[in-house]
Formats: sequence, structure tokens, C-alpha cells
Amino acid sequence: MLDEKDQRFLRVAYDEAKAGFDEGGCPIGSSLAKDGQLIAQGRNQRVQAGDPIAHGEMDCLRKAGRQKSYKGMTLYTSLSPCMMCSGTIVQFGIQRIVVGENKNFGGNEAFLRSRGVEVILADDKDCEDLMQRFITEKPELWAEDIAED
Repeated sequence: MLDEKDQRFLRVAYDEAKAGFDEGGCPIGSSLAKDGQLIAQGRNQRVQAGDPIAHGEMDCLRKAGRQKSYKGMTLYTSLSPCMMCSGTIVQFGIQRIVVGENKNFGGNEAFLRSRGVEVILADDKDCEDLMQRFITEKPELWAEDIAED
């Protein structure tokens, strides 16, 4: 069960995902918070910026700028993170993530947990429905995003 802060910051991630969808991109959003304060938020920018590594989590972390430490921060993401984003989470020492949904894409929760990251799965219906709509409407773009032929 998510507390009020987790719900609020996951909603920021969802809103970023929806904005990305509305821009014609992949609907994956993220936010980063510490002690109830929003540090940054971002969305998948692969289509909009033509940047193949601008996933939602990467865009959020880029917007957070240099951080001396990520200790005590939580990363929120509308969709379970891919291996690139999971590796970055581990590399930066982010110890807690909240995942909106993993039904449309089973990311790397086991990898993250094996590296000591607390992974909380929200099973958020809005996140799930938006991603399913995207996959149905733009299957080629989805396949490109997850590097499938």
C-alpha cells in the first residue's frame, strides 16, 4: 500500500507519461523525490528528442542534475524499468523505487532487488491502461523502444 507521498509522486510520473503520449512519444514518466520534496521529473524523450537513451527515468535523472548522493531518494516510474535504467539506478545508489505497473513490460525487479534496491509495485490502473493503449495504437514504436524487431 502506498502512502500519500508515494501516491503523489507516482501521479507526477503518470502525468509525465501522459504528456509524452500526447506528444507522440512513449508514455513512460518518472519522478525523483526526497523527504516529501520533488527533486525532478521527466518522461521518455526518444521520439521527441531523437535520443535513443532518453528513457523516462534517464530524463528525470538528467533533469535532477548532479547530486552528491542519492541516499534517501525514491525514484518513481510509471513502468517497470529496463536494464539500462535499472543499471543506472544501481550505479547511482538509489535504494528505493516505486513502479506504477509491470504487466505490460516486466522489467528488472529481480535484478534491482538482488542489488539491495527496495522495489514497490503499485499496480496502478492508470499507468497500465495508458501503456496498453500505446502498445495497441503504436506497436512499431513500442517494439523500437524495447529493442525488439
